[in-house]
Amino acid sequence: MAKTVKRLSYLFLVLGFAAVGGAIFWSIRTQAFIARAVIAAGKVVSLDRSWSKDSYTFYPIVAFKTKSGQEMTFRSSSGSNPPSYQVGEPVEVLYDEAAPNDASIRGFFALWGGPVILGGLGGLFSLIGGGMVFVPMLSRRRADELRQHGMAVQTEFQSIEQNTSLTVNGCSPWRIVSQWKDPTSGTLHLFHSENIWFDPTAHMTSRQLTVYIDRANPKRYAMDTSFLPKLAE
Repeated sequence: MAKTVKRLSYLFLVLGFAAVGGAIFWSIRTQAFIARAVIAAGKVVSLDRSWSKDSYTFYPIVAFKTKSGQEMTFRSSSGSNPPSYQVGEPVEVLYDEAAPNDASIRGFFALWGGPVILGGLGGLFSLIGGGMVFVPMLSRRRADELRQHGMAVQTEFQSIEQNTSLTVNGCSPWRIVSQWKDPTSGTLHLFHSENIWFDPTAHMTSRQLTVYIDRANPKRYAMDTSFLPKLAE
């Protein structure tokens, strides 16, 4: 399962970076189109209704006339539900004079909606993938630091729980829970192990668990789970 998580994290990163790159390329092309485009008066002549999943999306069909008098009609690449335009509504059109078929409604969503949506999805995928890659990496680095410079305390085993906030292929990892009472302040602290992708119950041979804590901030800690067997890849 750990191997599956690792593969998913890199897949999210690749998809995220690819989507962000696509959004940048799309934006550059859109900017170039706007720079060379000619403005014309257009009118929505109909709405193309397209079924998607559980609802319809309405795409405006726009007619306009070029400078040379050529009558053109195009389907907007952006649609919505409810419709953003009504039949008969006047709109401004941008078109490439050298290729009048390359036309778009002069509006933010019609021009920039695609790059914005693709870039947003790319950012989300990158954030998820980055979190899956770098959060465990930072956790391991913090654990190494605490083992070297932190204070080792003996805690009492409490339970083993599943971390249902994380699910991969219908499975959630386990975490070991222990507690420790600070002899100086008398406060009780609960500690959770890192995510474990197998049930560690059969390997709990002691009720004492070592936890390394930051002396200045016990909320920064790392539980020693080196007694557990390594999961085969």
